[in-house]
Amino acid sequence: MTEPTMTQATAAGATVKVMRKGRGAPLLVLHGASGAGAWLPYMEKLAASFDVIVPEHPGYGGTDMPEWLDTMHDLAYFYLDFLKKLELRGVHLVGLSLGGWLAAELAVRDTSRLASLTLVGSAGIYVKDVPQIDAFLRSDEQRIRDFFYDQKLAEAVIAKALAPELEDVNLKNRLVTAKLVWQPRGYDPHLSKWLHRIDVPTLLLWGDTDRLYPAPYAEAFRRLIPGSRAVVFPECGHMPNIEKPDEFVAEIVRFAKEKRAA
Repeated sequence: MTEPTMTQATAAGATVKVMRKGRGAPLLVLHGASGAGAWLPYMEKLAASFDVIVPEHPGYGGTDMPEWLDTMHDLAYFYLDFLKKLELRGVHLVGLSLGGWLAAELAVRDTSRLASLTLVGSAGIYVKDVPQIDAFLRSDEQRIRDFFYDQKLAEAVIAKALAPELEDVNLKNRLVTAKLVWQPRGYDPHLSKWLHRIDVPTLLLWGDTDRLYPAPYAEAFRRLIPGSRAVVFPECGHMPNIEKPDEFVAEIVRFAKEKRAA
C-alpha cells in the first residue's frame, strides 16, 4: 500500500491537514470524534475507485483551534468553503458518526457541489426511547470496546489508538468534540426539521449492534431524507468502515455506479 499525498488546505482562515489518493470522482471523508488519524485500509480500497480526500477538521489532531469554531454549524460552513476553495464538484460526501452529522448539516445548506451523500452510524438527530451509551461517561478503553461487535478487533484498535504518544492528540480531540456536542448531547434539535432539503442520492450505512447510535437511527434518517436507502450490516458495531471494510466499500461503489447510470 503506497502512502497518500499529504497536503494542507486553508479555508475560512483555518489550515487543515489533508490526505489524498486515488483517481476518479472526488470522495470526501469527514471523520468522527477520534480524528482523521492514519490512512486506513477502507480508504485505500475506496481509492481504487475514487479520488479520496480525507481532511482533519479544524481544531482536531495537529490543527489549530480557530476562534470562530463553536458549533457543528461552523464546521459545516467551513467545509462549504473548503469545497469551493479546492474547486471540487460532483463530490461523493461520506460522513462517519460525528462526521455524518457534519455532512448532514452541510447538505441541508447546499448540495450544489455534491453527487451523493453517505451517512455512517451518524449522530445529529435524537430518536426517543432508543437506549444509547454516552461515550463521555466511558473510559477510553471501554469506549473503543463499545464501538465493535468483534472484540478481538477492538483489542487491536485499543493497542494502536491508546498508544502513549497519542495521548495529547486524543485528549485534544475529546475536548474539541465536547465543545461541539456537549449539550444537547450529540444532536441538533433543529436538524431533523430540515433533512427534507437534502436533494442528492443518500445512502445510510449502519451496524446492527451499534450501541452509540443504534440501528433505529438508520430508519429515522431514512424517513427524514427523501429517497434515501439504508443498509444495516450484520454482526457489526458503530464503525462498519473498520469492522466490515470490504462490504462497506462495495456498498459505496455500487451506490455511486447506480446513481451515475440513473
